[in-house]
Amino acid sequence: MRAKQTIYRLVSSFLLSFGLEVHRTRSAERHRGRFPRKRSYHSKAIKNYLSSHQVRKLQIGAGDSILEGWLNTDYIPSHRRVIFLDATKRFPFEDGSFEYVFSEHQIEHLTYKEGLSMLRECYRILKAGGKIRIATPDLMALIGLYSQDKSDLQQRYIKWFIDIFFPEASAYRESFVINAAFLKIGHRFIYDRATLKSAMEQVGFIDVISYTPGESDDEFLREIESHGKAVDNEDMNRFETMVLEAKRPI
Repeated sequence: MRAKQTIYRLVSSFLLSFGLEVHRTRSAERHRGRFPRKRSYHSKAIKNYLSSHQVRKLQIGAGDSILEGWLNTDYIPSHRRVIFLDATKRFPFEDGSFEYVFSEHQIEHLTYKEGLSMLRECYRILKAGGKIRIATPDLMALIGLYSQDKSDLQQRYIKWFIDIFFPEASAYRESFVINAAFLKIGHRFIYDRATLKSAMEQVGFIDVISYTPGESDDEFLREIESHGKAVDNEDMNRFETMVLEAKRPI
């Protein structure tokens, strides 16, 4: 029983950290966070944030990861300090409102078209010279699991992933990981670096740079990822997660 409870907690934390968007219909309206809010509340919260912060930073898909000094948003707010934001729609901000935008394990829950729309909105609301940071699963890392000569890290990742999502599996096979990455977690489009870089550049971003989770040349973008803590395994997070930063031209 204790083992089952441990697995349940891991799965729950894992799904939340991926910013899982469930039932985007009336059921989502009924279960939109534990703290339902009126539109007037969001408008007030946004106004208060923008008026009280000199360096304005927007987090999309916050989940339970509350960043100090950031306007934390999510499609399904689960905390009183998180406000509602549908990343597939026009953002409720004026052009050039923010210096920074950040999302972690969120964009992969959108279709490619919706992801482009989100990136365009991020570009619109950023000031000239503003930066965006996207942390998301790396498709190449997942496909690379089919390598004939697997590294110790790849083997550990397969075992770790299957133990969480396919405890009934008869063997530790790559196919279980690939299927779960889409079907059990709710992903709709998983990027590789080249595809995400191209999408960012398509909407106007420049100087796209790749980082590992937690690392950045910008102090405001350093050590802001929380996925490793959410899944309680930083090694597995670093294996599966890629991070790209870019900026809006001056």
